[in-house]
Amino acid sequence: MSGELPPNINIKEPRWDQSTFIGRAKHFFTVTDPRNILLTNEQLEAARKVVHDYRQGIIPSGLTENELWRAKYIYDSAFHPDTGEKMILIGRMSAQVPMNMTITGCMMTFYRTTPAVLFWQWINQSFNAVVNYTNRSGDAPLTVNELGTAYVSATTGAVATALGLNALTKHVSPLIGRFVPFAAVAAANCINIPLMRQRELKVGIPVTDENGNRLGESANAAKQAITQVVVSRILMAAPGMAIPPFIMNTLEKKAFLKRFPWMSAPVQVGIVGFCLVFATPLCCALFPQKSSMSVTSLEAELQARIRETYPELRRVYFNKGL
Repeated sequence: MSGELPPNINIKEPRWDQSTFIGRAKHFFTVTDPRNILLTNEQLEAARKVVHDYRQGIIPSGLTENELWRAKYIYDSAFHPDTGEKMILIGRMSAQVPMNMTITGCMMTFYRTTPAVLFWQWINQSFNAVVNYTNRSGDAPLTVNELGTAYVSATTGAVATALGLNALTKHVSPLIGRFVPFAAVAAANCINIPLMRQRELKVGIPVTDENGNRLGESANAAKQAITQVVVSRILMAAPGMAIPPFIMNTLEKKAFLKRFPWMSAPVQVGIVGFCLVFATPLCCALFPQKSSMSVTSLEAELQARIRETYPELRRVYFNKGL
């Protein structure tokens, strides 16, 4: 074995302390960096090789610690933490800002007619379904039938909720009407995420001890994981959907947008994008990616198995998804 690096850097865990919000924020600013979606397949495979080789004690000559961590974060941005599979491009967290800024900006620009609301909410919920499937927890595969059922139920429920809320805009002021897309997205997230991850609620997600030894599957852990993801996704959408209405309501009264009304959508997309650059990593950081819960909160059967094998164990850990 050759090289300048020590072989004991723990690249299974993030570079920064995940017990603090600041550490998690630094981690997610790196993972959600939109520049990661521009990386080629060759660059992704090169990063995967560096990570896998290092884990097996193979250190290329001249590899520095910063280069190792860069490879680890490229790997994390494109490959699923449980399955190791390359994730769908638009489902990766690094695609969140460019995709969401475009979709959210259009939702908030074209919200006055039912066909426009229907189209953009369907686009949004289809995108959310891809993201929720891509960033699910666990390694159990979904059948095509299960995936299709989850997609149809999630998008139908979410779009119906959005249309119902949109009907209320006829009875409120124009400024309040601009907030209806956010209310629709918040309500839709509460429907879309659990439905796209319903298999986890049925069969559970893998739980481990602190060292990563698998102990079994828990539906109770899945409930906690999905709840945390729903909360973080709603708060993630909040700045980009709550701040622009005030700005756009003022700008549309100015001469510039009256003269160039077609600029309304690009301006709104830009404002939303600026908000999301910060909201996406900060809201991902609200809860640890490697979440935990007390053994006593698990199902009785799993508790009994753990107590029999690991009587001193008090907490279990699991990937909550994103």
